[in-house]
Amino acid sequence: MWKFIAKRLVAMVPVLLGVTLVIYLIMSMAPGDPAKVILGEQATPEQIAELREEMGLNDPVLVQYARYIFKLVQGDMGNSYNSGLKCNVEIFARFPNTLRLTICAISLAVILALPIGILAAVKQNSLFDGASMFIALIGLSMPVFWLGLLLILFFSLRLGWFPSSGADGWKSLVLPTVTLGFQQMASIARVTRSSMLEVIRADYIRTARAKGVAESKVITKHALKNALIPTVTVVGLQFGGMLGGSVMTESVYAWPGVGRLMVQSINKRDIPMVLGCVIMFSLTSSVVNLLVDVLYGFIDPRIKSQYK
Repeated sequence: MWKFIAKRLVAMVPVLLGVTLVIYLIMSMAPGDPAKVILGEQATPEQIAELREEMGLNDPVLVQYARYIFKLVQGDMGNSYNSGLKCNVEIFARFPNTLRLTICAISLAVILALPIGILAAVKQNSLFDGASMFIALIGLSMPVFWLGLLLILFFSLRLGWFPSSGADGWKSLVLPTVTLGFQQMASIARVTRSSMLEVIRADYIRTARAKGVAESKVITKHALKNALIPTVTVVGLQFGGMLGGSVMTESVYAWPGVGRLMVQSINKRDIPMVLGCVIMFSLTSSVVNLLVDVLYGFIDPRIKSQYK
């Protein structure tokens, strides 16, 4: 097990290097001058040229990237072009907000999706099955930003139950959680239903029923555990993706998370901050995927034996 984890951790290094290289090249080709962003519109050409030389912006892009990586391995993500603060400080200050939103959203999605998916499979072709899968189809089809605007219009502007922006108390968390979790709930429910349908048709399920085992035990003890692997995979991938993909939700609700920080940094061409956010997202997604792979072994001992 530990050897498997070590291999996966080593494999993260080229992934992070590849992601940062691509983002660095894209940001370097974007219009605008970082030196001008730092000094402001009133800066003279001489001041801009002096700052560019001081920051090494006149060097080739690959040389700048190598210099950035050298500082990164020492734990230095650089300073923000906009605020002048350490990128580490700003990112870690906002990351708890993104993590809190993601945990609430994925928890809501799992709590709703598992029972819906299981019942839809058990009651296949029933009214409940059709209605739940229709709602799931809507959840998969509706853009996150559109759902967010609809919830703000109804629950915030018309009813006044919840605030439309910010992170002031638990009420501010409700609408972003529903917005971010609804689409994930739809996906998890569909995967759970498909996996359960495949399992409950297996021979060992028919054998358990023939032995007189109660239907509730057949579903919960025999079928559900064996059907969880695809569901756990989807939940893990979605959780990792939501940590880095909650940009739309955070932007709609002005949620002070890392996703909104990255959008603001892209608009201001703040390269160190954008790279810092991307590295944080890539690292957290890789760690979550690793934890999901380890969790497989606890769900199915046959998989654990393959971790060598």
